[in-house]
Amino acid sequence: MAKEIKIPKHKAVYILPNMLTIASLFCGFIGMTWAVEGKFELCAIAILVSCLFDGLDGKVARLTGTSSEFGVQLDSLADLVAFGVTPAFMVYQWQLQHFGRLGLLAAFMMIACGALRLARFNVQSATTSKAHFIGLPIPAAGCTLSTLILFAPFLPADIAQTVLPVGTLALVYILSLLMVSSVRYNSFKDVGMFKAHPFSSMVTVIALFVMVASQPKFLGFIIFAGYIISGPIYTIFFLSRRSSKLLLGKSSKESS
Repeated sequence: MAKEIKIPKHKAVYILPNMLTIASLFCGFIGMTWAVEGKFELCAIAILVSCLFDGLDGKVARLTGTSSEFGVQLDSLADLVAFGVTPAFMVYQWQLQHFGRLGLLAAFMMIACGALRLARFNVQSATTSKAHFIGLPIPAAGCTLSTLILFAPFLPADIAQTVLPVGTLALVYILSLLMVSSVRYNSFKDVGMFKAHPFSSMVTVIALFVMVASQPKFLGFIIFAGYIISGPIYTIFFLSRRSSKLLLGKSSKESS
């Protein structure tokens, strides 16, 4: 019986995930330059493209078997720039600078909490469940602010002038606190549900794609806002009920 011959991987395969990570970092950098020039929509799009590269680098590393500790650390550093520094700088130039020190502190809090979130994720990634994130992922926080900028033209003029600045300030503080909180967010890495209901899952994904493609600027922020709200709802209502049921079960066993 002939033995299976293992074909050695080309050297370029090992640097491909890191090149995607660098591409994500570049998008964050170019977005910052656009924010300086006042091109906020272009900066928001650059952050969203950076999120696309950020999702691809991990997938490519797992598919090619080229995952490494170096790649993990490089990915975290790129995420801090693309989804922490750039969005914070973008919203400061866009709305927060009108609030003086309060706006400056909000922008810095976005960066600091993002760094703490990434450090905690790197430390706990080997011991925590992959089904949920502990705290809001920093890419979701950065993309929420990006989609808000794309969503802003749909707001009425009076709301855009009065409510939007204060709402942006409050949103930055909320996103910062959620990143360092213990709120659980779905990671969409648990494929058990997709395997159990493949057809309905495929239909749902297609429907979401069609909806977003029809009005990407309008629906993008709504989808990310729904994801932001889903974490506290899941943590408060579902996890609290599950833990209370477990405590009741233990107490009934001990009494019997």
